[in-house]
Amino acid sequence: MAVECHWELDGGVKFQSALMIAGTDSAGLISWQGSVMRGLTLVALAHGGITYLRYDDTNPEKEEEKFFKSILEMVRWLGHEPYKVTFASDNFGKLYEYAIELIKRGGAYVCHQRVDEIKGHNPPPSPWRDRPVEESLRLFEDMKKGKFKEGEATLRMKMTLEDGKQDPVAYRIKYTAHPHSGDEWCIYPTYDYTHCLCDSIENITHSLCTKEFQSRRSAYYWLCNALDVYCPVQWEYGRLNVYHTVVSKRKIVKLITEHIVRDWDDPRLFTLTALRRRGFPPEAINKFCAKVGVTMAQVSIHPDMLEACVRDELNNTSTRVMAVLEPLKVVITNLDKDVEVDVPNIPHAVKKGTHKVVLNPKELFIEAADFRLNPESGYRRLTPEQPVGLRHAGFVIFVHEVIKDNSGKVTEVHVTAKKSDEIEKPKAFIHWVSYPLRCSINLYDRLFLHKNPEDPEEVPGGFLSDINPNSLQVVENALVDQTVCGATSLTTFQFERVGYFCVDLDSTADKLIFNRTVTLKEDAGKN
Repeated sequence: MAVECHWELDGGVKFQSALMIAGTDSAGLISWQGSVMRGLTLVALAHGGITYLRYDDTNPEKEEEKFFKSILEMVRWLGHEPYKVTFASDNFGKLYEYAIELIKRGGAYVCHQRVDEIKGHNPPPSPWRDRPVEESLRLFEDMKKGKFKEGEATLRMKMTLEDGKQDPVAYRIKYTAHPHSGDEWCIYPTYDYTHCLCDSIENITHSLCTKEFQSRRSAYYWLCNALDVYCPVQWEYGRLNVYHTVVSKRKIVKLITEHIVRDWDDPRLFTLTALRRRGFPPEAINKFCAKVGVTMAQVSIHPDMLEACVRDELNNTSTRVMAVLEPLKVVITNLDKDVEVDVPNIPHAVKKGTHKVVLNPKELFIEAADFRLNPESGYRRLTPEQPVGLRHAGFVIFVHEVIKDNSGKVTEVHVTAKKSDEIEKPKAFIHWVSYPLRCSINLYDRLFLHKNPEDPEEVPGGFLSDINPNSLQVVENALVDQTVCGATSLTTFQFERVGYFCVDLDSTADKLIFNRTVTLKEDAGKN
């Protein structure tokens, strides 16, 4: 499916962009590149214009109402509200009239070559190319009346594309009900035929599309001129690619059918619904697209650039909470009562307020990695000889007893606490939780090991052989403080010292599930 957006500028002139959607499925998913719509919309706004969104719904076998709804949902999620939503199918009647006129002008003919006969760039010439106009008119009417089986006849245009392909198909037979027009039609126009004529009907000035449609430019101009109708201008821009991923619909389908990813919204993919589920805010995606810009060149970007935009946004919007992925129990032996602690929601934004957590001295949990019985050189956190501060609590703790199980594994650490303002500042402060909620955490990483999984020189075995075995690690029994209680799906948090996380769509009242959005940006050598 193609989704197109266009803008009406001052004086009733319209400026249009055709955006191909990479990845539409039963969930109506689209490539994150669709956010270019948002950036180009600013062109219209700068000129006092309005924006239309048009669906190229010319193939009834691939169109479902849920596609349309979820695509529009993603457009709105990106912060864009179209002035009007239209469909190519709105113009089926007018497009049919144009087809009749094209045949009368000698620009189209009914052909009986099979689909497999005309595939590729060097198919045999059609023996029906020079059939009389009256005969093609009659046969085209028979196609419309359902007198042919699917594949027995097509309407083809007498022209050659830039890539050498001759006589592209304008109409084909499909005995499939259309979600908008129902059973009214059994012949449906192709994208090559429909795109330029819908632009003409809607008085578009410029059609913007990605470079792969450059080979269709001649068909765009030829058809409008052959019918003597208003002809917009087609401009192409370079497609934006991202390293360590694939955005081809066919390849994403393969990843799903091979059970490598769960579905189109698997957070390791780069569809918009996948990024939303992972916790990427729309503001960050729009900012990323604005930074990259639109050029004629094919551009490949490392996902680090997008993730940096995500961190910048979440740093200013995500409430800080404490969570422990690998818990180690700590008992403070010289404190008897619970201590109420104020935690800033966003430390650098005082107006965002605070929330309270309770420190239970008889049972608090820290990360197992934040304690070392035999620390390596340069280790700055808790050891039997080295105290550490508890974030926000105002205490520094000192180890006085370490409890192990029969295998020698440390299971519990007993400490004493002193107020942090009464002693020398410790080398580090660590996060902790008390009275925690148990949750599951999905730790996502790059789906592919190599930057270019589709490059046969880099990955000779094909993209399916390049899957990162650690692209998803599930932490089943993580602990998080009660601040997250009642959080709705897709709410984002910063787990202090760990990363940014969002509530997954599969979370329930009994079991919260978090997806790691991005890690924290920290110094590589930090201990």
